[in-house]
Amino acid sequence: MRADARSAGARPRAGDLRTVHERVLDWYADAARPLPWRAPGTTPWGVLVSEVMAQQTPVARVEPVWRTWLERWPTPAALAAEPSGEAVRAWGRLGYPRRALRLHEAAGVILARHDGTVPSDVEALLALPGVGEYTAAAVACFAFGHPTTVVDTNVRRVLARLVTGRALPPPHPTAAERALAEQARPTLTADAVVWNVAAMELGALVCTARAPRCEQCPVAELCAWRRAGYPAYDGPPRRGQPWEGTDRQCRGVLLQTLRDSPGPVDSATLAAAWPDEPQRMRCLDALVADGLAEPLDGGRVRLPAELPEPRHPAS
Repeated sequence: MRADARSAGARPRAGDLRTVHERVLDWYADAARPLPWRAPGTTPWGVLVSEVMAQQTPVARVEPVWRTWLERWPTPAALAAEPSGEAVRAWGRLGYPRRALRLHEAAGVILARHDGTVPSDVEALLALPGVGEYTAAAVACFAFGHPTTVVDTNVRRVLARLVTGRALPPPHPTAAERALAEQARPTLTADAVVWNVAAMELGALVCTARAPRCEQCPVAELCAWRRAGYPAYDGPPRRGQPWEGTDRQCRGVLLQTLRDSPGPVDSATLAAAWPDEPQRMRCLDALVADGLAEPLDGGRVRLPAELPEPRHPAS
C-alpha cells in the first residue's frame, strides 16, 4: 500500500490486495480464537445472538452469557415463549439491555414471519428488530456463507491504517469507508467469507486501537500508516463516555436490583440501591418507558412479566 494514500477515497492496488488477502487469511488460520459461535454446527440463531451480544461489548464478557442463553433458548421459538423480562434478567451485565428486548422481539418476528427460522436474506434480516446494517451482513456471512461486506470497528481501523495511512477511522462510519471495504474484499466467495472474520480478528488481536502489535502483523510491510511513520490521529475529538454518578450508572444499578430479585422490588430496596431520589425516579421512569421495567401498585417495580402480543406475518 502507498504511504501517501491518506485520503478517504484511497484505493488499494490489486497486487497489494492479493498479498494482503493471502497473508491475512493464512494468519487467521493459525491465530483465530476458538469462539463458540464459530464452531461448526452453530445455528444461525446462535450466530445472531452472538452478534447482538457483541455489539459494544468485549467478547470475553459475551461468551459465558451466550452459552447460558443458547442452553436455555436454543431457538427463537423458545425465547419468544417467555416474557421479555426473562431475556433482560439473563442479559446480566452485558450492558445496553435494550438489546435483550430487541432480541426477544426479533425472536417473535422470526417465529411469526419466518416459521421460527432465522432468514438468510440481508433485507429480511434488516427487518428484524435491533438488526442494523452490520448485524445483517454479519449473520448473512457467518451463518449462511454469503459474501457480504462486514464492516465493524475493527475492520474500519485495519483499513484506515493499512490503506489510507490514518491512525484511526472517523468517529462514525462513512460511505467512503463502506466503498473501501467493498473494494478490499476478495472476489472469491469462500475467501470473502473468511476475509470478513479474519479482518475483524486482525483488528481485535493485533491492529488494536491503543497499543497495536505491529511486529505481529502479517501485513506490516504493506501498511500505509507504518510507512508514513505512524502519524497521530488528526480527526474530530474522540471523547469517552463518563460513568460514575451518571443516569447510565443509576439505570444499571436499578436494573441489576430488579434482576437479582425473583419477584417485585419495593421502593425501600430501590432507594437503598440508589439514594438520590430525583435521579432514581427519573431513571426508573426511563426504564419503564424503554420496556425494561414494569411498575406495580404500592411503588413496587419488577422486570416485564407479561408475554408480548403475538406478531402475525404481514399480509
